Amino acid sequence: MPEETYGHINSDFCDGMATTVTAAHHFIWRHLYASIQAAQTPTSKLRFVTHDKESSMSTLWQEEEFKQICSRESLTEKAADIEKMIVVKEHERAHYDFDPTMFYENRFWNRRPDGIVINEDHRTLYILEFKRSSDRNKDFLRVKEDEANKQHRSNIEALRAAALEWTSEQINFVAGRRGEVVEDDFYNKLKKLNVQAGKRDKNLLAHVQRISKVHDIVMRSYYQQIHGSSGADATTSMENI
Repeated sequence: MPEETYGHINSDFCDGMATTVTAAHHFIWRHLYASIQAAQTPTSKLRFVTHDKESSMSTLWQEEEFKQICSRESLTEKAADIEKMIVVKEHERAHYDFDPTMFYENRFWNRRPDGIVINEDHRTLYILEFKRSSDRNKDFLRVKEDEANKQHRSNIEALRAAALEWTSEQINFVAGRRGEVVEDDFYNKLKKLNVQAGKRDKNLLAHVQRISKVHDIVMRSYYQQIHGSSGADATTSMENI
């Protein structure tokens, strides 16, 4: 990705912007996750597990309720075969070369979905992922859906193989960096997650407003770093929102 381009500035490939961009992701996602939880239908049995932060698969499977879905040993066994089919990235090479067997196991247990939601009554587990994207490409939803599904391929496939009595599914939320959201896709996913019909419009509006606000903050941070402080409007951290 060429440096100093819009895409580079809004990615963690830009060293000077990585912290701000990561904070932007969490700032948008945690608000959406909380708003979905708050708007549940009265009869919903969904339980939102990861409230304030991401949790690794390893951390989740230290909890008794997850051990009841399937054992850690069984999940490790199923995940190992799947992880071996996933390309070792350049930044992972040193860990792989040191111990290939443990590398695959550790990579699986260190994976961190943005959110987990479970329904114990229906034995359903949802892995949630949020992606920000350039909205200049009309196909951005499909591109980021594919990226998110590849990211958590081993999670989903291992769970389906190890937890035969459970249904494991991934739900991805994708937003353009300047606020574009595919409404039908967004509403369908809110419905699947038992959000009340009368609150879905409010959820969408709040989500888009937050995305737009964060975009402005990210760009101000970039220009401040390049040109120096611009006075009271300069912002370098999501903490200033």
